[in-house]
Amino acid sequence: MKKSFLVLCSAVLMLTSCAQKPATTKTQTKQTTMSNPNDTTPIVKTEEEWKKFLTPEQYEVLREKGTERAFTGKYYLNKEKGVYVCGACGNELFTSDMKFDSHCGWPSFDKEIAGGKIKTHIDTTFGMVRTEIMCAKCGSHLGHLFDDGPTETGQRYCVNSLSLDFKKQ
Repeated sequence: MKKSFLVLCSAVLMLTSCAQKPATTKTQTKQTTMSNPNDTTPIVKTEEEWKKFLTPEQYEVLREKGTERAFTGKYYLNKEKGVYVCGACGNELFTSDMKFDSHCGWPSFDKEIAGGKIKTHIDTTFGMVRTEIMCAKCGSHLGHLFDDGPTETGQRYCVNSLSLDFKKQ
Protein backbone atom coordinates (compact mmCIF):
# COMPACT_ATOMS: atom_id res chain seq x y z
CA MET A 1 0.00 0.00 0.00
CA LYS A 2 2.77 2.40 1.00
CA LYS A 3 4.73 1.53 -2.15
CA SER A 4 1.66 2.11 -4.34
CA PHE A 5 1.10 5.51 -2.75
CA LEU A 6 4.74 6.52 -3.41
CA VAL A 7 4.50 5.39 -7.02
CA LEU A 8 1.27 7.37 -7.46
CA CYS A 9 2.82 10.51 -5.93
CA SER A 10 5.86 10.20 -8.20
CA ALA A 11 3.65 9.86 -11.25
CA VAL A 12 1.63 12.96 -10.35
CA LEU A 13 4.81 15.00 -9.88
CA MET A 14 6.14 13.92 -13.26
CA LEU A 15 2.91 14.85 -15.01
CA THR A 16 2.73 18.38 -13.67
CA SER A 17 5.35 19.59 -16.15
CA CYS A 18 4.85 19.89 -19.90
CA ALA A 19 5.79 16.24 -20.38
CA GLN A 20 3.32 13.61 -21.44
CA LYS A 21 5.38 10.54 -22.18
CA PRO A 22 9.08 10.32 -22.91
CA ALA A 23 10.16 10.05 -26.51
CA THR A 24 13.34 8.34 -27.53
CA THR A 25 16.29 10.67 -27.91
CA LYS A 26 17.82 9.69 -31.24
CA THR A 27 18.63 12.66 -33.43
CA GLN A 28 16.61 13.70 -36.45
CA THR A 29 17.85 12.21 -39.67
CA LYS A 30 15.16 13.01 -42.23
CA GLN A 31 14.47 16.34 -43.90
CA THR A 32 11.04 17.40 -42.72
CA THR A 33 10.17 20.59 -44.57
CA MET A 34 7.69 19.50 -47.23
CA SER A 35 6.00 22.61 -48.54
CA ASN A 36 6.00 26.33 -49.04
CA PRO A 37 5.43 27.88 -45.58
CA ASN A 38 3.18 30.57 -47.10
CA ASP A 39 0.85 27.98 -48.64
CA THR A 40 -2.15 27.56 -46.32
CA THR A 41 -3.56 24.48 -48.04
CA PRO A 42 -4.11 21.81 -45.35
CA ILE A 43 -1.87 18.77 -45.64
CA VAL A 44 -3.67 15.47 -45.39
CA LYS A 45 -1.69 12.24 -45.15
CA THR A 46 -2.45 8.82 -43.79
CA GLU A 47 -0.56 7.75 -40.69
CA GLU A 48 1.36 5.26 -42.84
CA GLU A 49 2.50 8.13 -45.09
CA TRP A 50 3.61 10.12 -42.02
CA LYS A 51 5.52 7.07 -40.72
CA LYS A 52 7.44 6.85 -44.01
CA PHE A 53 8.25 10.56 -43.97
CA LEU A 54 9.11 11.24 -40.31
CA THR A 55 11.76 9.65 -38.11
CA PRO A 56 10.31 7.33 -35.44
CA GLU A 57 11.08 9.99 -32.79
CA GLN A 58 9.34 12.72 -34.76
CA TYR A 59 6.36 10.47 -35.44
CA GLU A 60 5.95 9.71 -31.74
CA VAL A 61 5.84 13.41 -30.85
CA LEU A 62 4.16 14.96 -33.89
CA ARG A 63 1.54 12.30 -34.63
CA GLU A 64 1.14 10.36 -31.35
CA LYS A 65 1.33 13.43 -29.07
CA GLY A 66 4.42 12.26 -27.22
CA THR A 67 6.95 14.50 -25.50
CA GLU A 68 10.72 14.49 -25.66
CA ARG A 69 12.60 14.47 -22.38
CA ALA A 70 13.14 17.89 -20.79
CA PHE A 71 16.47 19.65 -21.41
CA THR A 72 17.40 17.30 -24.30
CA GLY A 73 15.87 18.96 -27.36
CA LYS A 74 17.90 20.34 -30.23
CA TYR A 75 16.37 23.84 -30.01
CA TYR A 76 16.02 24.22 -26.24
CA LEU A 77 19.11 26.44 -25.95
CA ASN A 78 19.19 27.71 -29.54
CA LYS A 79 19.96 31.45 -29.61
CA GLU A 80 20.38 31.89 -33.37
CA LYS A 81 18.16 34.30 -35.32
CA GLY A 82 15.61 32.74 -37.63
CA VAL A 83 12.21 31.13 -37.97
CA TYR A 84 10.92 27.97 -36.31
CA VAL A 85 8.73 25.88 -38.61
CA CYS A 86 6.60 22.77 -38.16
CA GLY A 87 8.84 19.70 -38.31
CA ALA A 88 6.23 17.84 -40.36
CA CYS A 89 5.14 20.37 -42.99
CA GLY A 90 7.30 23.50 -42.82
CA ASN A 91 4.50 25.82 -41.67
CA GLU A 92 6.13 28.92 -40.11
CA LEU A 93 5.16 29.02 -36.42
CA PHE A 94 7.52 31.21 -34.36
CA THR A 95 10.43 33.61 -34.82
CA SER A 96 13.54 33.68 -32.68
CA ASP A 97 12.36 37.05 -31.28
CA MET A 98 9.37 35.25 -29.74
CA LYS A 99 11.57 32.70 -27.94
CA PHE A 100 12.55 33.01 -24.28
CA ASP A 101 14.18 30.80 -21.66
CA SER A 102 11.42 29.57 -19.37
CA HIS A 103 13.70 27.08 -17.59
CA CYS A 104 11.08 24.35 -18.19
CA GLY A 105 13.30 22.19 -20.40
CA TRP A 106 11.63 22.81 -23.76
CA PRO A 107 11.78 25.68 -26.26
CA SER A 108 9.31 28.35 -25.14
CA PHE A 109 7.73 31.19 -27.08
CA ASP A 110 5.48 34.02 -25.90
CA LYS A 111 3.38 34.25 -29.07
CA GLU A 112 2.94 32.67 -32.47
CA ILE A 113 3.34 34.11 -35.96
CA ALA A 114 0.08 35.83 -36.93
CA GLY A 115 -2.33 34.24 -39.35
CA GLY A 116 -3.74 31.20 -37.62
CA LYS A 117 -0.62 29.06 -37.93
CA ILE A 118 -1.45 27.20 -34.72
CA LYS A 119 -4.72 25.68 -33.56
CA THR A 120 -5.57 24.71 -30.00
CA HIS A 121 -7.49 21.93 -28.34
CA ILE A 122 -8.36 21.28 -24.68
CA ASP A 123 -6.27 18.31 -23.53
CA THR A 124 -7.62 16.41 -20.53
CA THR A 125 -5.16 13.51 -20.58
CA PHE A 126 -3.42 12.42 -17.39
CA GLY A 127 -6.13 13.99 -15.21
CA MET A 128 -5.08 17.54 -16.12
CA VAL A 129 -6.67 20.30 -18.17
CA ARG A 130 -4.19 21.88 -20.59
CA THR A 131 -4.30 23.61 -23.94
CA GLU A 132 -2.66 21.50 -26.63
CA ILE A 133 -1.12 23.35 -29.58
CA MET A 134 -1.07 21.83 -33.06
CA CYS A 135 0.06 22.94 -36.49
CA ALA A 136 -2.98 24.37 -38.26
CA LYS A 137 -1.70 23.13 -41.62
CA CYS A 138 -1.03 19.45 -40.89
CA GLY A 139 -2.55 18.88 -37.44
CA SER A 140 0.70 17.73 -35.87
CA HIS A 141 1.18 17.99 -32.10
CA LEU A 142 3.61 20.73 -31.08
CA GLY A 143 3.25 20.95 -27.30
CA HIS A 144 1.09 22.95 -24.89
CA LEU A 145 0.15 26.57 -24.19
CA PHE A 146 0.26 27.89 -20.63
CA ASP A 147 -0.77 31.23 -19.11
CA ASP A 148 2.35 31.56 -16.97
CA GLY A 149 4.78 33.32 -19.32
CA PRO A 150 6.98 36.08 -17.93
CA THR A 151 6.63 38.43 -20.92
CA GLU A 152 3.92 40.99 -21.63
CA THR A 153 1.74 38.36 -23.37
CA GLY A 154 1.65 36.19 -20.25
CA GLN A 155 1.76 33.14 -22.51
CA ARG A 156 4.22 30.26 -22.76
CA TYR A 157 4.06 28.06 -25.84
CA CYS A 158 5.97 25.01 -24.56
CA VAL A 159 7.12 23.19 -27.71
CA ASN A 160 9.01 19.97 -28.38
CA SER A 161 12.19 20.44 -30.42
CA LEU A 162 11.21 17.31 -32.36
CA SER A 163 8.10 19.22 -33.51
CA LEU A 164 10.24 21.95 -35.05
CA ASP A 165 12.78 22.70 -37.73
CA PHE A 166 14.76 25.93 -37.75
CA LYS A 167 15.50 28.22 -40.68
CA LYS A 168 18.50 30.35 -39.79
CA GLN A 169 18.38 34.00 -40.95
